[in-house]
Amino acid sequence: MTQLSTPLKVLLVGAAFVVVVAGMRAAESVLVPFLLSVFIAVISTPFLFWLQRMRVPSMVAVMLIIGVIVALAVGLGVLVSSSIDDFISNLPIYESRLRDELVLVLDWLQKFGIEISRKGLLEYFDPGKVFEFAGTTLKSLGGVLSNLFLILLTVVFILFEASGFRAKLQTILEDPDRSLPHFSRFSDTLKQYMIIKTLVSIVTGIIIAIWLAILGVDYPLLWGVLAFALNYVPNIGSIIAAVPAVLLALIQVDGQTAILAAVGYVVVNLVMGNAVEPRFMGRHLGLSTLVVFLSLVFWGWVLGPVGMLLSVPLTMTVKIALESQDDTKWMAVMLGPQKELSS
Repeated sequence: MTQLSTPLKVLLVGAAFVVVVAGMRAAESVLVPFLLSVFIAVISTPFLFWLQRMRVPSMVAVMLIIGVIVALAVGLGVLVSSSIDDFISNLPIYESRLRDELVLVLDWLQKFGIEISRKGLLEYFDPGKVFEFAGTTLKSLGGVLSNLFLILLTVVFILFEASGFRAKLQTILEDPDRSLPHFSRFSDTLKQYMIIKTLVSIVTGIIIAIWLAILGVDYPLLWGVLAFALNYVPNIGSIIAAVPAVLLALIQVDGQTAILAAVGYVVVNLVMGNAVEPRFMGRHLGLSTLVVFLSLVFWGWVLGPVGMLLSVPLTMTVKIALESQDDTKWMAVMLGPQKELSS
């Protein structure tokens, strides 16, 4: 068989990548619920194994986990759905107030001799798009609940398969003693990342919601949910989550409240992101800021708003898989942050 030249190999790999991405975009409506199911199943697997070690039958253990998931999803849906509808219906009012505040800022700058065209600024920088993005993201999260039955059904099947998956791998692998440790390392690291990141995100969302409620900002629960979801996107996720809430505090209350809201976001994300999360997760599970941004753009383009929220977990899965093999560890280093090189 004729060996392919390097340029031809690169061309074939690039063509295959384009075909796969096009297929993922076409199958977005099916792929998004499936990825969410895998995401939930990975987080739930350690609890399933713990229940099994406590001699709880597998069927009962899976049903207990699904019951908790349903209770959380339904409870969150009841609390948030009406707020989402109310927020979206008020978007034109908030956008109008935000433009008025921007005009006041331009008038204030004119007193110091800084001339900025209002028409040009509003044409190229529309502050109302910030609220539109928040509304679209929250609405897409609410839309996920419409596929709740399909997601839960998939989670059930994945959890039932989880206990016997290792035995299947041991049967089909040519050298299980050599390959299984790599798979176990990948699986354990992925579960550790998902669980710790989820717990940190939950705590972040709760603290943000309580802080905004104390400040009297509308829809604190919505902003808590948004902070929870975007906390999966390190570095820039917390900024994206903070902007609409801070702007709403500005137009709804006053500038001092907006500053306090911003300070709350900064403090919470500094403590959770730089102190709590690294303490439990370790230093070697990060991504470079460039990779985070590119993955956010790529997965958002392929899978929509939910893809943006899953962008970093998906990319982290690839990085952890690369780290588990000596031959591909260099690629994981390329995806990681600069501090990994000096540690």
